[in-house]
Amino acid sequence: MKSVSIKNNQTIPLASIPELEYSTFLEENVFSLMKSGGSHCVNYYGFPDEGKIKLICCIAHDESNDIKISSCVVDAKQACPSFTKHNLVFEKFEREIHENFGIAFTDHPWLKPVRYPFNRFDKNSNVDGYPFFETESEELHEVGVGPIHAGIIEPGHFHFICNGEQILHLEIQLGYQHRGIEQLFLEKKKLLQRVTLAENISGDSVTGHSVAFVNLWESLCNFQPGRDLQLARTLALELERIAVHTGNLSGMCTDVAYQLGSAVYGRLRTPLINYFQKWCGNRLAKSLIRAGKTNFPFTPELVSELIILLDEYEKDFEEISEELFSMPSVLARFEKTGVITTEQASTIGTVGISARMSAIERDIRSSHPHDLYPELQHQPLIKNHGDVHSRARLRKKEIDQSIGYIRQLIKVLPEEDNKVARLSGPSPDSFSISLVEGWRGEICHCAITDDKGELMHYKIKDPSFHNWLAVALAVRNNEISDFPICNKSFDLSYCGHDL
Repeated sequence: MKSVSIKNNQTIPLASIPELEYSTFLEENVFSLMKSGGSHCVNYYGFPDEGKIKLICCIAHDESNDIKISSCVVDAKQACPSFTKHNLVFEKFEREIHENFGIAFTDHPWLKPVRYPFNRFDKNSNVDGYPFFETESEELHEVGVGPIHAGIIEPGHFHFICNGEQILHLEIQLGYQHRGIEQLFLEKKKLLQRVTLAENISGDSVTGHSVAFVNLWESLCNFQPGRDLQLARTLALELERIAVHTGNLSGMCTDVAYQLGSAVYGRLRTPLINYFQKWCGNRLAKSLIRAGKTNFPFTPELVSELIILLDEYEKDFEEISEELFSMPSVLARFEKTGVITTEQASTIGTVGISARMSAIERDIRSSHPHDLYPELQHQPLIKNHGDVHSRARLRKKEIDQSIGYIRQLIKVLPEEDNKVARLSGPSPDSFSISLVEGWRGEICHCAITDDKGELMHYKIKDPSFHNWLAVALAVRNNEISDFPICNKSFDLSYCGHDL
């Protein structure tokens, strides 16, 4: 057996993961598992293991709903042939492994740093000396944007090469706010501290990352959540999707100077996040999701308020959306701008809307469902053109779909489980994985415990890790004035990438 097959939110003994020779490891993941249809890499990372580095690769099969896990132990001083030479989806995973442990992948196209974490292998490498691709042409010029941006935005450096106004190349360097969150999961021993860390991985994806953590933790502790907890988590994920997509549509309107759309969508977002305030005391849903329990049950009173909220929201949302998608001046900026082809999206391994805009049916809610998503029988929404218009349209359609799901879920409330939850300690010497479809796309959390059940390694992957390269490709051959709308239409996370 070259890999072990598990399901989402399943815990297995660490020893059950096959440990392969590197050549077999490469063959299994690149030439076997990734060659089958509907497969993609959800995580590939390393951690110290008795003086060497243990690599773990997780390949999800979207059609069979399982995840194939395999491992390999290598010497950090050992040069290894890269996965990336054969499949580009591994390029950033291998760059991160190289940055963290110094493993040289001999035929990787460019082993540039990814994050500049505090515990990187080469302490002499510095973000100020990042090796941007440069040109010495007299006809072309370079434009640097950031790392401090105008407006309210996180730090990142965007390095353009242009011919006049036309963008020929964009390189994006992040890593300006590495907080060491993965290491903090090991240092902080209290469950409340850890779920608080999950809530702060990316401030606009509180629910997505919190659900990933608590589902993983409950799996490690062999705890099965009741229907009331699963309902709250599913509702919170879909409400977060509606709220952030609405705010994103407001931002896209701002970037094309459609001020009415900006104002109306911005106003519509407010009651949605205010609803979280009523539910749990925080507009971003912090404190709502907890492992093994909830401090804020979803009550009949909250149901009544939510029905009224959705009725009022839906009326104005449909009216402004009809205006937005029929306005020639808006469509002129949205259509055929920032295009990512299906081939490009597949080659670089995009997830979430960044995949579904280009006819790739990738959605954890259908391929690896959790909580109450099996009951919803979710069908991913797909667009084909891969442009700004497709990304805006998908947000609108996903909002409509999420509203329908919420109405379906709250028809009958489960009885609240008043039993005091007793979470046992995590299983020792174990591996666990949790996948969640956040509003931005696929979130992945992995954990490994030692012989005492203590966390030995914790790995987080935000969907932005997959998708930043898509932004760089999307702007090629567009005018530099279209960069803001291209960037906003993806709406990726800087801190979720940097961790």
